[in-house]
Amino acid sequence: MKVVVAFVALVVAGVGATSTAHANGRPPVTNGVFFRPSDNQSVYVRSTFGLLVSRDGGSSFRWMCEQNIGYGGIYDPKYAIATDGTIFATTMDGLRVSRDGGCSFTTATAELPANAPGRIANISIESLDIGPTGEVWVATSESGKTNDVYRSTDVGVTFTARGMASPVILWKSLLVAPSDAMRVYLTGYQMTPSPIAHLFSTQDGGQSWPESPLTGVQLAATPLIMIAAVDPADPQRIYLVSVGANAPDGDRLYRSTNGGATFTEVLATPQPIVNVVIRDATTVVVAAGQGAFRSTDGGATFGAAAISPHLGCLGKRPDGTLIGCAPNWDPDFMAVGRSDDASQWQKIFRFVELAGPLCCPAGTAGHDVCDQELWAGLNAQFGAHGASCDVVPDAPSEGVPSKPGGCCDADAGPGSSLGAGLLALLVAGTIGRRRR
Repeated sequence: MKVVVAFVALVVAGVGATSTAHANGRPPVTNGVFFRPSDNQSVYVRSTFGLLVSRDGGSSFRWMCEQNIGYGGIYDPKYAIATDGTIFATTMDGLRVSRDGGCSFTTATAELPANAPGRIANISIESLDIGPTGEVWVATSESGKTNDVYRSTDVGVTFTARGMASPVILWKSLLVAPSDAMRVYLTGYQMTPSPIAHLFSTQDGGQSWPESPLTGVQLAATPLIMIAAVDPADPQRIYLVSVGANAPDGDRLYRSTNGGATFTEVLATPQPIVNVVIRDATTVVVAAGQGAFRSTDGGATFGAAAISPHLGCLGKRPDGTLIGCAPNWDPDFMAVGRSDDASQWQKIFRFVELAGPLCCPAGTAGHDVCDQELWAGLNAQFGAHGASCDVVPDAPSEGVPSKPGGCCDADAGPGSSLGAGLLALLVAGTIGRRRR
């Protein structure tokens, strides 16, 4: 059982049915956004054809192919970026790690013998987070195996189990409190003897894991819950999504102010909830299917945002700016946009503006596979202006020079990008249900 977030989109003209981005059966859309701590210039955008990386605040994006990262098919990794620039990605075969800015990836702990303590290679990892003091947390989720929660204190080199081994529970989500590295929230789905949803938390870094009774939470027929957000200032204020609990297609959002002891429903959405972002002490924004919802009272109540694209993702940059994914949304066909309040959006990036593949040294998968083998096909599909790279890398993990400001709009308007290759890109998008 894997968590997969997808768009169903109709793409008309300018995108060939057999092009590179369609190799996994999905049209090209963006559906996730991730950030490097304390770095407003680095933006990592997940797409259905790989990872897009900007190191100049969104003025330009470069591409990492799926084959380099280590996955394929209809799957969307979760990413986390450490302070030193190390990139982590979940896959069905373990945790993939890049320490050279994305030019090459390795599988964490693959060097250990099978069944060695702390080995997390060759098992599905669905949950990933990095705590405020740099510890990397993961949780495994594979049927027929014993799943557990692991922590690394050396930036993903070694991992230690944290005492949640279970042969019947798939660990579905995990978040570390931004203000308390010892407090972690964990949800799981138990398959046998009957389906059960679980919520555990620890206040001591995994020494003990008391379970929440889920008081006040309505569950769907398939009881699946996900930790969506933990308040940056108050580690006891959390947001929980009950997946599919608002039939036929929507979710229910719950807030707890006592660390999960009790919950209050604060929102029921007609479409699946994609992300919950705590903008500041009073503002919480929820991206859900064909719109967004906004709270101005600390998440107690929500109303529909005045204007919003069909967001495929929503995240908060370290400076508080909202960054969202959109399926080539009118009027400027943006694939990535920015907003201060989720009501007005400014285009950052369109697919036609891809600057090229990530520039990596020869001998790395980023160069040999993404650049030399696959970029030409992707470039032809989008009509992008980016060229293939030299062998000089442009993606070091630290000390990357950046342009001031960011969030550039390089083109005069949507007409120029359409003329470059996407002549009439029309999208009708919906958020796909998470695969269980």
